Amino acid sequence: MSVSGREAVLQALSACRKRGAWSEDALSSAIAKNGLDSREAALASRICYGVVQNRMLCDHYLQHVVSTPLEKLEPLVLDILRMGVYQIALMDKIPASAAVNESVKLAKAHGLQRAAGLINAVLRRLAKGPLPEITAADDLEALSIQTSHPLWLVRRIRDRIGPEEAAAFFRENNRPAAMTAQVNTLKTDRSRLKAELTDSGVSCDEGYVDDCLILSHTGPLEQLPAFARGAFYVQDMAAVMAVSAAGIRPGMRVLDGCAAPGGKSFACAIAMENRGEILSCDIHENKLSRIQSGARRLGIGIIRTRCADARQNEPTYNEAFDAVLADVPCSGLGVIRKKPEIRYKDPEAIKGLPVVQSDILENLSRYVRPGGVLLYATCTVLPEENEEVLTRFLETHGAFKPEGFRLPGPVGDVPGGMITLWPQRHGTDGFFIGKLRRQA
Repeated sequence: MSVSGREAVLQALSACRKRGAWSEDALSSAIAKNGLDSREAALASRICYGVVQNRMLCDHYLQHVVSTPLEKLEPLVLDILRMGVYQIALMDKIPASAAVNESVKLAKAHGLQRAAGLINAVLRRLAKGPLPEITAADDLEALSIQTSHPLWLVRRIRDRIGPEEAAAFFRENNRPAAMTAQVNTLKTDRSRLKAELTDSGVSCDEGYVDDCLILSHTGPLEQLPAFARGAFYVQDMAAVMAVSAAGIRPGMRVLDGCAAPGGKSFACAIAMENRGEILSCDIHENKLSRIQSGARRLGIGIIRTRCADARQNEPTYNEAFDAVLADVPCSGLGVIRKKPEIRYKDPEAIKGLPVVQSDILENLSRYVRPGGVLLYATCTVLPEENEEVLTRFLETHGAFKPEGFRLPGPVGDVPGGMITLWPQRHGTDGFFIGKLRRQA
Protein backbone atom coordinates (compact mmCIF):
# COMPACT_ATOMS: atom_id res chain seq x y z
CA MET A 1 0.00 0.00 0.00
CA SER A 2 1.40 3.38 -0.96
CA VAL A 3 2.00 6.36 1.27
CA SER A 4 -0.98 8.09 -0.35
CA GLY A 5 -3.26 5.20 0.68
CA ARG A 6 -2.28 5.45 4.35
CA GLU A 7 -2.48 9.22 4.11
CA ALA A 8 -6.08 8.91 2.89
CA VAL A 9 -6.92 6.71 5.88
CA LEU A 10 -5.35 9.19 8.30
CA GLN A 11 -7.21 12.08 6.69
CA ALA A 12 -10.50 10.19 7.03
CA LEU A 13 -9.90 9.26 10.68
CA SER A 14 -8.96 12.85 11.46
CA ALA A 15 -12.16 14.13 9.82
CA CYS A 16 -14.23 11.67 11.88
CA ARG A 17 -12.50 12.78 15.07
CA LYS A 18 -12.52 16.54 14.43
CA ARG A 19 -15.83 17.08 12.64
CA GLY A 20 -17.86 14.01 13.54
CA ALA A 21 -17.92 13.02 9.87
CA TRP A 22 -19.20 9.60 8.88
CA SER A 23 -16.25 7.37 8.04
CA GLU A 24 -17.78 6.41 4.67
CA ASP A 25 -18.10 10.03 3.55
CA ALA A 26 -14.73 11.08 4.96
CA LEU A 27 -12.94 8.18 3.31
CA SER A 28 -14.61 8.72 -0.07
CA SER A 29 -13.42 12.32 -0.01
CA ALA A 30 -9.90 11.33 1.01
CA ILE A 31 -9.69 8.62 -1.67
CA ALA A 32 -10.64 11.16 -4.34
CA LYS A 33 -8.25 13.76 -2.96
CA ASN A 34 -5.32 11.34 -3.01
CA GLY A 35 -6.19 9.86 -6.40
CA LEU A 36 -6.22 6.24 -5.28
CA ASP A 37 -6.82 3.49 -7.80
CA SER A 38 -9.43 0.81 -7.06
CA ARG A 39 -6.97 -1.58 -5.39
CA GLU A 40 -5.51 1.11 -3.15
CA ALA A 41 -8.98 2.41 -2.35
CA ALA A 42 -10.15 -1.05 -1.30
CA LEU A 43 -7.19 -1.49 1.04
CA ALA A 44 -7.63 2.00 2.46
CA SER A 45 -11.28 1.19 3.12
CA ARG A 46 -10.33 -2.03 4.90
CA ILE A 47 -7.92 -0.20 7.22
CA CYS A 48 -10.15 2.81 7.86
CA TYR A 49 -13.31 0.84 8.66
CA GLY A 50 -11.25 -1.75 10.52
CA VAL A 51 -9.80 0.87 12.84
CA VAL A 52 -13.25 2.32 13.56
CA GLN A 53 -14.81 -1.12 14.02
CA ASN A 54 -12.04 -2.36 16.30
CA ARG A 55 -11.05 0.82 18.12
CA MET A 56 -11.60 -0.53 21.63
CA LEU A 57 -9.63 -3.69 20.88
CA CYS A 58 -6.78 -1.70 19.30
CA ASP A 59 -6.69 0.58 22.33
CA HIS A 60 -6.64 -2.44 24.63
CA TYR A 61 -3.50 -3.69 22.92
CA LEU A 62 -1.90 -0.24 22.94
CA GLN A 63 -2.61 0.38 26.62
CA HIS A 64 -0.47 -2.63 27.49
CA VAL A 65 2.65 -1.24 25.83
CA VAL A 66 2.26 2.56 26.02
CA SER A 67 3.23 4.02 29.38
CA THR A 68 1.32 7.27 28.75
CA PRO A 69 -2.50 7.17 29.05
CA LEU A 70 -3.84 7.06 25.50
CA GLU A 71 -6.09 10.06 26.03
CA LYS A 72 -2.96 12.18 26.70
CA LEU A 73 -1.35 11.33 23.38
CA GLU A 74 -1.59 13.79 20.53
CA PRO A 75 -4.75 12.71 18.61
CA LEU A 76 -2.90 12.33 15.30
CA VAL A 77 -0.31 10.09 16.97
CA LEU A 78 -3.09 7.92 18.41
CA ASP A 79 -4.71 7.68 14.96
CA ILE A 80 -1.41 6.44 13.48
CA LEU A 81 -0.91 3.96 16.33
CA ARG A 82 -4.40 2.56 15.85
CA MET A 83 -3.78 2.18 12.12
CA GLY A 84 -0.54 0.36 12.83
CA VAL A 85 -1.88 -2.00 15.46
CA TYR A 86 -4.91 -2.85 13.33
CA GLN A 87 -2.64 -3.87 10.45
CA ILE A 88 -0.43 -5.92 12.78
CA ALA A 89 -3.13 -7.61 14.84
CA LEU A 90 -6.05 -8.02 12.46
CA MET A 91 -4.71 -8.09 8.88
CA ASP A 92 -2.76 -10.97 7.41
CA LYS A 93 -1.82 -9.53 4.01
CA ILE A 94 0.38 -6.68 5.25
CA PRO A 95 3.78 -7.67 6.71
CA ALA A 96 4.20 -6.40 10.27
CA SER A 97 7.48 -4.76 9.31
CA ALA A 98 5.72 -2.76 6.59
CA ALA A 99 2.99 -1.68 9.02
CA VAL A 100 5.64 -0.42 11.44
CA ASN A 101 7.84 1.34 8.90
CA GLU A 102 4.99 3.02 7.04
CA SER A 103 3.46 4.24 10.31
CA VAL A 104 6.77 5.88 11.22
CA LYS A 105 6.99 7.48 7.77
CA LEU A 106 3.44 8.79 8.15
CA ALA A 107 4.30 10.38 11.49
CA LYS A 108 7.39 12.08 10.07
CA ALA A 109 5.42 13.32 7.05
CA HIS A 110 3.16 15.17 9.49
CA GLY A 111 6.01 16.73 11.42
CA LEU A 112 5.76 14.31 14.32
CA GLN A 113 9.48 13.47 14.49
CA ARG A 114 9.50 13.29 18.28
CA ALA A 115 6.58 10.89 18.30
CA ALA A 116 8.08 8.71 15.55
CA GLY A 117 10.35 6.96 18.06
CA LEU A 118 7.38 6.12 20.29
CA ILE A 119 5.37 4.82 17.35
CA ASN A 120 8.30 2.70 16.19
CA ALA A 121 8.91 1.19 19.64
CA VAL A 122 5.25 0.49 20.42
CA LEU A 123 4.42 -1.13 17.09
CA ARG A 124 7.64 -3.19 17.05
CA ARG A 125 6.78 -4.51 20.50
CA LEU A 126 3.30 -5.55 19.34
CA ALA A 127 4.64 -6.99 16.10
CA LYS A 128 7.10 -9.14 18.02
CA GLY A 129 4.19 -10.70 19.91
CA PRO A 130 2.43 -12.27 21.53
CA LEU A 131 -0.40 -9.80 21.61
CA PRO A 132 -1.61 -8.90 25.13
CA GLU A 133 -4.38 -11.13 26.39
CA ILE A 134 -7.83 -9.71 27.00
CA THR A 135 -8.16 -9.51 30.75
CA ALA A 136 -11.58 -8.38 31.96
CA ALA A 137 -13.71 -8.38 35.07
CA ASP A 138 -16.28 -10.72 33.49
CA ASP A 139 -17.48 -12.22 30.22
CA LEU A 140 -19.48 -9.12 29.32
CA GLU A 141 -16.47 -6.83 29.59
CA ALA A 142 -14.36 -9.32 27.63
CA LEU A 143 -16.96 -9.39 24.84
CA SER A 144 -17.09 -5.59 24.89
CA ILE A 145 -13.33 -5.36 24.34
CA GLN A 146 -13.08 -8.22 21.86
CA THR A 147 -15.84 -6.86 19.60
CA SER A 148 -15.30 -3.14 20.35
CA HIS A 149 -18.85 -2.43 21.48
CA PRO A 150 -19.41 -0.29 24.58
CA LEU A 151 -20.29 -2.19 27.72
CA TRP A 152 -23.72 -0.58 28.05
CA LEU A 153 -24.66 -1.80 24.56
CA VAL A 154 -23.26 -5.28 25.16
CA ARG A 155 -25.36 -5.54 28.31
CA ARG A 156 -28.54 -4.30 26.59
CA ILE A 157 -28.27 -6.68 23.63
CA ARG A 158 -27.31 -9.62 25.89
CA ASP A 159 -30.40 -9.02 27.99
CA ARG A 160 -32.53 -8.85 24.84
CA ILE A 161 -31.38 -11.91 22.86
CA GLY A 162 -29.06 -13.87 25.15
CA PRO A 163 -25.25 -14.08 25.33
CA GLU A 164 -24.57 -16.40 22.38
CA GLU A 165 -26.70 -14.55 19.87
CA ALA A 166 -25.53 -11.19 21.19
CA ALA A 167 -21.94 -12.26 20.46
CA ALA A 168 -23.03 -13.25 16.93
CA PHE A 169 -24.70 -9.85 16.46
CA PHE A 170 -21.54 -8.00 17.50
CA ARG A 171 -19.33 -10.15 15.27
CA GLU A 172 -21.68 -9.47 12.34
CA ASN A 173 -21.38 -5.74 13.01
CA ASN A 174 -17.63 -6.02 12.40
CA ARG A 175 -17.98 -7.76 9.05
CA PRO A 176 -18.43 -5.88 5.76
CA ALA A 177 -22.11 -5.46 4.91
CA ALA A 178 -23.12 -6.81 1.53
CA MET A 179 -24.33 -4.34 -1.08
CA THR A 180 -27.96 -5.11 -1.84
CA ALA A 181 -29.50 -4.03 -5.14
CA GLN A 182 -33.24 -3.77 -5.66
CA VAL A 183 -34.30 -4.45 -9.23
CA ASN A 184 -36.31 -1.72 -10.86
CA THR A 185 -39.02 -3.87 -12.44
CA LEU A 186 -40.32 -0.80 -14.27
CA LYS A 187 -37.30 -1.27 -16.55
CA THR A 188 -36.06 -4.85 -16.27
CA ASP A 189 -36.34 -8.08 -14.28
CA ARG A 190 -33.95 -9.88 -11.95
CA SER A 191 -32.65 -12.46 -14.41
CA ARG A 192 -31.88 -9.87 -17.10
CA LEU A 193 -30.25 -7.49 -14.62
CA LYS A 194 -28.16 -10.31 -13.15
CA ALA A 195 -26.91 -11.23 -16.63
CA GLU A 196 -26.12 -7.60 -17.46
CA LEU A 197 -24.24 -6.99 -14.21
CA THR A 198 -22.33 -10.25 -14.56
CA ASP A 199 -21.23 -9.16 -18.04
CA SER A 200 -19.94 -5.96 -16.41
CA GLY A 201 -17.77 -7.99 -14.01
CA VAL A 202 -20.05 -7.73 -10.99
CA SER A 203 -20.60 -10.79 -8.79
CA CYS A 204 -24.33 -11.34 -8.17
CA ASP A 205 -26.22 -13.64 -5.84
CA GLU A 206 -30.00 -13.71 -5.59
CA GLY A 207 -31.37 -12.58 -2.24
CA TYR A 208 -34.35 -14.29 -0.66
CA VAL A 209 -36.44 -11.16 -1.21
CA ASP A 210 -38.03 -11.02 -4.67
CA ASP A 211 -36.21 -8.78 -7.14
CA CYS A 212 -33.16 -8.46 -4.91
CA LEU A 213 -29.49 -9.09 -5.78
CA ILE A 214 -26.48 -9.23 -3.47
CA LEU A 215 -23.56 -7.54 -5.23
CA SER A 216 -19.79 -7.56 -4.86
CA HIS A 217 -16.88 -6.27 -6.95
CA THR A 218 -19.03 -3.47 -8.30
CA GLY A 219 -16.46 -0.71 -8.53
CA PRO A 220 -17.99 2.80 -8.63
CA LEU A 221 -21.72 2.34 -9.20
CA GLU A 222 -21.93 5.40 -11.43
CA GLN A 223 -19.73 3.64 -13.97
CA LEU A 224 -22.12 0.70 -14.34
CA PRO A 225 -24.42 1.17 -17.37
CA ALA A 226 -27.23 -0.68 -15.56
CA PHE A 227 -27.09 1.78 -12.67
CA ALA A 228 -26.87 4.83 -14.92
CA ARG A 229 -30.01 3.83 -16.81
CA GLY A 230 -31.94 3.19 -13.58
CA ALA A 231 -32.17 -0.61 -13.69
CA PHE A 232 -31.58 -0.83 -9.93
CA TYR A 233 -31.02 1.13 -6.75
CA VAL A 234 -29.19 0.21 -3.57
CA GLN A 235 -31.25 -0.56 -0.48
CA ASP A 236 -31.18 -3.19 2.25
CA MET A 237 -33.65 -6.07 2.07
CA ALA A 238 -35.16 -4.99 5.40
CA ALA A 239 -36.40 -1.69 3.98
CA VAL A 240 -37.98 -3.40 0.97
CA MET A 241 -39.67 -5.92 3.27
CA ALA A 242 -41.15 -3.02 5.23
CA VAL A 243 -42.85 -1.77 2.07
CA SER A 244 -44.00 -5.32 1.33
CA ALA A 245 -45.50 -5.58 4.83
CA ALA A 246 -47.50 -2.41 4.19
CA GLY A 247 -49.23 -4.09 1.23
CA ILE A 248 -48.57 -1.27 -1.23
CA ARG A 249 -50.52 -1.74 -4.50
CA PRO A 250 -51.02 0.14 -7.79
CA GLY A 251 -53.33 3.13 -7.63
CA MET A 252 -52.79 3.88 -3.94
CA ARG A 253 -52.16 7.27 -2.42
CA VAL A 254 -49.10 6.94 -0.17
CA LEU A 255 -47.31 9.35 2.17
CA ASP A 256 -43.69 8.70 3.18
CA GLY A 257 -43.34 10.93 6.23
CA CYS A 258 -39.54 10.80 6.78
CA ALA A 259 -38.53 9.90 3.25
CA ALA A 260 -34.84 10.76 2.74
CA PRO A 261 -32.84 9.32 1.07
CA GLY A 262 -35.89 7.94 -0.75
CA GLY A 263 -35.42 4.16 -0.92
CA LYS A 264 -38.80 3.26 0.53
CA SER A 265 -40.55 5.79 -1.70
CA PHE A 266 -38.86 4.16 -4.70
CA ALA A 267 -39.91 0.70 -3.48
CA CYS A 268 -43.50 1.93 -3.15
CA ALA A 269 -43.48 3.40 -6.65
CA ILE A 270 -42.18 0.15 -8.15
CA ALA A 271 -44.74 -1.91 -6.20
CA MET A 272 -47.40 0.49 -7.52
CA GLU A 273 -46.19 -0.03 -11.11
CA ASN A 274 -45.76 3.75 -11.29
CA ARG A 275 -49.53 4.20 -10.93
CA GLY A 276 -51.00 6.25 -8.09
CA GLU A 277 -49.49 9.02 -5.99
CA ILE A 278 -46.62 9.20 -3.50
CA LEU A 279 -45.86 12.24 -1.38
CA SER A 280 -42.31 12.04 -0.02
CA CYS A 281 -41.70 14.44 2.86
CA ASP A 282 -38.58 15.25 4.84
CA ILE A 283 -37.57 17.96 7.27
CA HIS A 284 -34.26 18.53 5.45
CA GLU A 285 -34.98 20.36 2.21
CA ASN A 286 -31.49 19.69 0.82
CA LYS A 287 -32.19 15.93 0.88
CA LEU A 288 -35.29 16.21 -1.28
CA SER A 289 -33.23 16.86 -4.41
CA ARG A 290 -31.63 13.41 -3.97
CA ILE A 291 -35.09 11.84 -3.97
CA GLN A 292 -36.04 13.79 -7.09
CA SER A 293 -32.86 12.87 -8.97
CA GLY A 294 -33.18 9.22 -7.90
CA ALA A 295 -36.77 9.10 -9.14
CA ARG A 296 -35.71 10.56 -12.50
CA ARG A 297 -32.94 7.98 -12.89
CA LEU A 298 -35.36 5.16 -12.08
CA GLY A 299 -38.05 6.48 -14.44
CA ILE A 300 -40.54 7.07 -11.62
CA GLY A 301 -43.12 9.76 -12.29
CA ILE A 302 -45.54 9.48 -9.36
CA ILE A 303 -43.37 10.90 -6.55
CA ARG A 304 -43.85 14.46 -5.32
CA THR A 305 -41.61 15.89 -2.61
CA ARG A 306 -42.31 18.39 0.12
CA CYS A 307 -40.20 19.85 2.92
CA ALA A 308 -42.21 19.18 6.08
CA ASP A 309 -41.72 18.44 9.76
CA ALA A 310 -43.42 15.11 10.40
CA ARG A 311 -44.42 16.35 13.88
CA GLN A 312 -46.40 19.31 12.51
CA ASN A 313 -49.90 18.61 11.25
CA GLU A 314 -51.00 19.56 7.76
CA PRO A 315 -54.84 19.58 7.99
CA THR A 316 -55.35 18.92 4.27
CA TYR A 317 -53.59 15.55 4.68
CA ASN A 318 -55.84 14.27 7.45
CA GLU A 319 -57.44 10.92 6.49
CA ALA A 320 -56.21 11.43 2.92
CA PHE A 321 -53.81 8.50 2.37
CA ASP A 322 -54.25 4.77 1.87
CA ALA A 323 -50.86 4.07 3.45
CA VAL A 324 -48.54 6.19 5.57
CA LEU A 325 -44.92 5.23 6.23
CA ALA A 326 -43.34 6.45 9.46
CA ASP A 327 -39.66 5.52 9.17
CA VAL A 328 -38.71 7.67 12.12
CA PRO A 329 -35.34 9.09 13.25
CA CYS A 330 -33.67 6.61 15.59
CA SER A 331 -30.42 5.62 17.26
CA GLY A 332 -29.34 3.63 14.18
CA LEU A 333 -28.00 0.74 16.26
CA GLY A 334 -29.21 -1.73 13.63
CA VAL A 335 -26.84 -0.39 10.96
CA ILE A 336 -23.55 -0.50 12.88
CA ARG A 337 -22.08 -2.79 10.22
CA LYS A 338 -22.57 0.03 7.68
CA LYS A 339 -21.87 2.98 9.99
CA PRO A 340 -19.44 1.54 12.55
CA GLU A 341 -19.06 4.75 14.56
CA ILE A 342 -22.72 4.55 15.66
CA ARG A 343 -21.71 2.06 18.36
CA TYR A 344 -19.88 4.83 20.21
CA LYS A 345 -22.96 7.04 20.60
CA ASP A 346 -23.59 8.49 24.03
CA PRO A 347 -26.49 6.45 25.46
CA GLU A 348 -27.82 9.60 27.13
CA ALA A 349 -28.41 11.11 23.68
CA ILE A 350 -30.67 8.18 22.79
CA LYS A 351 -33.02 8.60 25.73
CA GLY A 352 -34.99 11.46 24.19
CA LEU A 353 -35.65 9.70 20.87
CA PRO A 354 -38.86 7.85 21.89
CA VAL A 355 -40.52 11.21 22.57
CA VAL A 356 -39.71 12.42 19.05
CA GLN A 357 -40.75 9.07 17.57
CA SER A 358 -44.07 9.14 19.42
CA ASP A 359 -44.75 12.70 18.29
CA ILE A 360 -44.15 11.74 14.65
CA LEU A 361 -46.30 8.63 14.94
CA GLU A 362 -49.10 10.64 16.58
CA ASN A 363 -49.15 13.20 13.78
CA LEU A 364 -48.71 10.86 10.82
CA SER A 365 -51.49 8.60 12.11
CA ARG A 366 -53.95 11.42 11.40
CA TYR A 367 -53.17 11.15 7.69
CA VAL A 368 -54.36 7.53 7.41
CA ARG A 369 -57.82 7.12 5.97
CA PRO A 370 -60.23 4.70 7.66
CA GLY A 371 -59.25 1.22 6.48
CA GLY A 372 -55.73 2.38 5.62
CA VAL A 373 -52.31 1.25 6.87
CA LEU A 374 -49.85 2.97 9.18
CA LEU A 375 -46.38 1.43 8.95
CA TYR A 376 -43.85 2.25 11.69
CA ALA A 377 -40.18 1.46 11.03
CA THR A 378 -36.74 2.10 12.50
CA CYS A 379 -33.19 0.90 11.87
CA THR A 380 -32.57 0.14 15.53
CA VAL A 381 -33.02 -2.91 17.75
CA LEU A 382 -33.87 -1.23 21.08
CA PRO A 383 -37.39 -1.98 22.32
CA GLU A 384 -37.89 1.51 23.77
CA GLU A 385 -37.68 2.89 20.22
CA ASN A 386 -39.76 0.10 18.70
CA GLU A 387 -42.38 -2.07 20.41
CA GLU A 388 -42.74 0.26 23.37
CA VAL A 389 -43.49 3.28 21.15
CA LEU A 390 -46.20 1.34 19.31
CA THR A 391 -47.65 -0.15 22.52
CA ARG A 392 -48.09 3.27 24.06
CA PHE A 393 -49.67 4.56 20.86
CA LEU A 394 -52.15 1.67 20.72
CA GLU A 395 -53.20 2.24 24.33
CA THR A 396 -54.61 5.65 23.40
CA HIS A 397 -55.66 5.11 19.77
CA GLY A 398 -58.38 2.50 19.67
CA ALA A 399 -59.03 3.03 15.96
CA PHE A 400 -55.69 1.37 15.13
CA LYS A 401 -55.03 -2.36 15.49
CA PRO A 402 -51.88 -4.40 14.80
CA GLU A 403 -52.15 -6.46 11.63
CA GLY A 404 -50.12 -9.54 10.84
CA PHE A 405 -48.17 -9.98 7.63
CA ARG A 406 -45.87 -12.46 5.93
CA LEU A 407 -42.31 -11.86 4.77
CA PRO A 408 -40.10 -14.11 2.64
CA GLY A 409 -37.20 -16.38 3.51
CA PRO A 410 -36.25 -16.97 7.16
CA VAL A 411 -38.70 -14.34 8.43
CA GLY A 412 -42.02 -15.97 7.55
CA ASP A 413 -45.29 -15.13 9.30
CA VAL A 414 -45.49 -12.16 11.65
CA PRO A 415 -48.90 -12.73 13.25
CA GLY A 416 -48.59 -9.93 15.82
CA GLY A 417 -47.79 -7.26 13.27
CA MET A 418 -44.39 -6.37 14.80
CA ILE A 419 -40.93 -7.81 14.19
CA THR A 420 -37.28 -6.94 14.72
CA LEU A 421 -34.98 -8.12 11.94
CA TRP A 422 -31.37 -8.95 12.88
CA PRO A 423 -28.25 -9.27 10.73
CA GLN A 424 -27.19 -12.55 12.35
CA ARG A 425 -30.68 -14.06 11.89
CA HIS A 426 -31.97 -12.61 8.66
CA GLY A 427 -28.93 -11.27 6.81
CA THR A 428 -30.42 -7.76 6.86
CA ASP A 429 -29.83 -4.56 8.75
CA GLY A 430 -31.14 -4.50 12.28
CA PHE A 431 -34.60 -3.14 11.55
CA PHE A 432 -38.04 -2.93 13.16
CA ILE A 433 -41.33 -3.17 11.27
CA GLY A 434 -44.72 -2.55 12.88
CA LYS A 435 -47.94 -2.59 10.86
CA LEU A 436 -51.17 -1.02 12.10
CA ARG A 437 -54.55 -0.89 10.34
CA ARG A 438 -56.98 1.95 10.96
CA GLN A 439 -60.40 0.45 11.45
CA ALA A 440 -63.06 1.48 8.93
